[in-house]
This record gives sequence, structure tokens and C-alpha cells, in this order.
Amino acid sequence: MEHDATLSDASLSHVAWADQHAGGVRLEAVRLVRGDLSGARLEKLRLDDCELTGCELANLEGRGIQATRVRVQESRLTGIAFPEGSLCDVVIRGCRVEFSSFGFAQLIRVTFEDCLMAETSFLGAQLEGVRFQGCDLTRADFREASLQRCEFSRSDLTDLQGVAHLRGAAVDRAGIVANADLWATALGITALDPD
Repeated sequence: MEHDATLSDASLSHVAWADQHAGGVRLEAVRLVRGDLSGARLEKLRLDDCELTGCELANLEGRGIQATRVRVQESRLTGIAFPEGSLCDVVIRGCRVEFSSFGFAQLIRVTFEDCLMAETSFLGAQLEGVRFQGCDLTRADFREASLQRCEFSRSDLTDLQGVAHLRGAAVDRAGIVANADLWATALGITALDPD
């Protein structure tokens, strides 16, 4: 993979791009099945109208990534780092995304569905129209994040960090009840014993 390379209108499977280092790579209308980009460092990576299925993306570093109209499914994204990136109209379904970072990124109309996202960081990120459906967000970090019209449904929010920054989000009733202690602590409320 070379700097500023562009790949368009392609369907690829089992490509081995692990540990590649390149900047300004652009993929347009690419379907990638079982590709391996683990450990790659791809600054300012651009993905437009792409679909990734069953891919190995663990520890991919993509500072300044721009992803538009992208679908990622049944893939491993453990430890990815997309700081200062921009994701718009993206669907990530059935993926492992734990220990990942979207720090100071902008996420617009992004859906995470049935994903393992434990300890994923959204520190300082801007989220607009983002949906978390059936996700494990245990110990996820939303400190200093800004949320607008975001939804959390059927998701595990245990030990979430930065609860006060969820202002502007909607959480299903089951999630609110299950995390009553978390919300109370964030608001400085002490629970009384029934005695």
C-alpha cells in the first residue's frame, strides 16, 4: 500500500495489508471480504461507499480517517484508533470494537449494532444521531463528549465514564432502571436504605 494510493470499484477478498504504513490512501466503492489490516498505520485514510465483511482491523491506526457511507460487519476492530476522524452514515454491526478510541472524532448518523465495545473511548468526541443498539459499553468513556439526538437501546452501560456528558441522549427504560445507581452518582444523589 503506497502513500496517496486510490482503489476504486473493486471487490477483494483475503488481502493482506497488515502492518502497512501509508498516508492519504483512498478506497471508493470497494467491497472487502476477510481482509487483514491489523496493525496498519493509515493516516488520513478515506473510505467512501465501502463494505467490509469479516475483516481483521485490530489495532488499525487511522488518525484523521474520513469514512462516508460505509458498512462494517462481523469484523474485529479491537484497539482501533481513529482520533480526530470523521464518520458519517456508517453502520458497524456484529463487531468487536473493545479498547478502541474515537477521541475528538466526529460521528454523524453512525449505528453500532450488537457490538462489543467495552472500554471504548469517545473522549471529547462529537456524536450526532449516533445509535447504540444491543452493545456492551461496559466502562466506555464519554468524558467531554457532546451528544445530540443519540440513542442507547438494549445496551450494557455498566461503569460508564462521563455520564454527565450523555445530556441530549435517549436511553431505553430498561437501561435507565439497570443503571439507576450510575445516574444517581453522576447527579450527586445518595441512595437511602429502606430501613
